[in-house]
Amino acid sequence: MITLRNIHKSFGQQTLLEGASLQINDGERFALVGPNGAGKSTLFKMMLREEEADDGEIQFKKGVVAGYLPQENAPVSERTVLEETLEGLDAFDSRLEAEAKAVLMGLGFKVSDFNRIVNTLSGGWAMRVAMARLLIKKPDLLLLDEPTNHLDLDSLFWLQDYLAYYPGAVLIISHDRAFINTVCGAIVSLQDKTLKVYHGDYEFFLTQREMEKEKLVSAWKQQQDEIADMEDFIARNRVRYATAARVQSMIKRLDKLERIELPVEAKTVKIRFPQPNRTGAKSLELKNISKIYAVPGHEPIKVYENFNFELDRGQKTAFVGHNGAGKSTLLKMLAGVVEPDSGERVTGLNVKTGYFSQHREGMLDPRRTVLQEAMDNDRLNPELMVRTVLGTFLFPGDNVFKKCGVLSGGEKSRLSLVKLLLDPPNVLLMDEPTTHLDMPSVEALVGALKEFEGTLCFISHDLYFINALADHVAHIEQGKVTMYPGNYDYFRYRQEQLRAEAEDVHAVPAHEAKRVLSPAEERADEQKEERRLKKLQDQKARKSEKLLEEIALIRKNIEILAARLSEPEIHADYEKVKSIGAEIAALEQEAAAKTAELE
Repeated sequence: MITLRNIHKSFGQQTLLEGASLQINDGERFALVGPNGAGKSTLFKMMLREEEADDGEIQFKKGVVAGYLPQENAPVSERTVLEETLEGLDAFDSRLEAEAKAVLMGLGFKVSDFNRIVNTLSGGWAMRVAMARLLIKKPDLLLLDEPTNHLDLDSLFWLQDYLAYYPGAVLIISHDRAFINTVCGAIVSLQDKTLKVYHGDYEFFLTQREMEKEKLVSAWKQQQDEIADMEDFIARNRVRYATAARVQSMIKRLDKLERIELPVEAKTVKIRFPQPNRTGAKSLELKNISKIYAVPGHEPIKVYENFNFELDRGQKTAFVGHNGAGKSTLLKMLAGVVEPDSGERVTGLNVKTGYFSQHREGMLDPRRTVLQEAMDNDRLNPELMVRTVLGTFLFPGDNVFKKCGVLSGGEKSRLSLVKLLLDPPNVLLMDEPTTHLDMPSVEALVGALKEFEGTLCFISHDLYFINALADHVAHIEQGKVTMYPGNYDYFRYRQEQLRAEAEDVHAVPAHEAKRVLSPAEERADEQKEERRLKKLQDQKARKSEKLLEEIALIRKNIEILAARLSEPEIHADYEKVKSIGAEIAALEQEAAAKTAELE
């Protein structure tokens, strides 16, 4: 579908790509990963023919159309949501209109939203319209830059399912590793100015990278020892006539030696944030809260009525629920940002709350620099520590001297997050804190919040972030909250359990209830069930062992084929690359099927 061969790209003194090659075939799904500023967006622009490569070639299969969803730049339009979604199509019928409505609803829109004017929507909802418009056009190659940034969990799950059956190829830039693992079959790593494909999930990619690094360091050390030995021999024998020829030969070998270079390591920063003052056992409490929103031209929306909720000290709680269930409203009422219509908010002993929203307008002084704003707190943090934290959250070097007034929305959001972490309150309430962060920054934030000794409440669409932090999940539905101990994976497991139990209850009519068995009959039944379970367990163990062997063999074959793709004679032959790519895709599908069976 698209082939990049030996691509070189520089901006001034900075080289982004040097000899980079990549092949994307029909139906393949890749995640493009790499450090911030490595050139991921530039690569997208070259694929869209908006940028030219300095050298090398980009070949498209005849008739291939690429579609792009940027990270920002929501559409500005006087058209309705539905009209904007269908904009740009040469012709559409009732079938396409129905499909557009289905896509919009999947992305969280209600039927009543279809006739809303796009310009009246928030930036996040306008970006969902842009995504719907792109998906309806069905380009052969989808280029998506952080597509989950403006989605909630429900619409994220819908997008995952949609992309699973998308007919074209997909290349995604994303910091959401759970999303990457679900949607993509391979990782394209933009590293050391080149592109390398890893067939597997993000964890497989990290493992392989670590193994490669260890091998390279080992080879480098061995070569350094050999160089040291040769240089020592030359130094000791340079003036001796008997060894002059060997010395000259060794000097030539040293000159011609292709030296192994270790790549510049991306710094992994371990940040220790200051800890807040301890609160009482109960951090926050809402008593008999009611909240109703008046909507022009619509009946009032009752979100909560006589509602009670409390947060215990040290709890890390994720709020989940359908779009419009009241997650943000609950978070804002806990923060004191939104007042309830009735009831009261009770703060615990020594409680100081801090609220982080994606929308931070008016919270930063536009005349100050990033560094001045980050230093402005009562903690008197050392400047070196503050600059280290700013660098981790994508304000490296002289970027700390930028005025707040010229920052983008994402930069303002990240700076507000830094300010909150440098002087943390003891009750943190956060709405989508990972938006606009890259993976190392998400890791730094997870590390900081894991060590945070206060109370944490958050809303997030990033499953990795939720599972890494949450020790409770608050499920919000129809004005009620059900608490589940554990992370999001456990919450989903309990939901499935409860669903299955409900189905079992409804499946057995009351008149078919079993008679009471005698003790002897009960024991006989137990022994029979034990034998059945033992037999089933043995069968499963044998089957699991066989599946593990088969999966390992498939993975080995994938690695062999992937290694062949890097061979120059194969890489230059489009048909062979296409054939091997199809073979790898088939093996990936087989491995996925066997893994699902194993699970």
